[in-house]
Amino acid sequence: MQENILQNEISFNDMPKALAYLISKVDRLETLLSVSKSEQPDSDKWFNLQELCSYLPDKPARQTVYGWIGQRLIPYHKKGKKLQFLKSEIDAWLLTDKRKTVAELNEEATAFILTKKGGLK
Repeated sequence: MQENILQNEISFNDMPKALAYLISKVDRLETLLSVSKSEQPDSDKWFNLQELCSYLPDKPARQTVYGWIGQRLIPYHKKGKKLQFLKSEIDAWLLTDKRKTVAELNEEATAFILTKKGGLK
């Protein structure tokens, strides 16, 4: 049956099978498309203040976020009186406060000493 369909030689008797074959292919494509859409990151999603508070790991109060905005500690956009936050910018902001491990600090110190004039003695 599939060979006939691929060769465009469909008889009247083969129509129900051909239609069933095409419907199964369309269903498969729809399934693949819905899976690929759900796997795409939504890094360009916009948050309002309430959504941002729910998204952040420590679930800060609205007043805390207003304090961060006043001190310009958090990335934000303002349209008129409306505050908006871009998910990708918030994610990047969250990663900037990473504390270095002892091994990372030792590596940096060694690299710094080696670049100085005397180096290690």
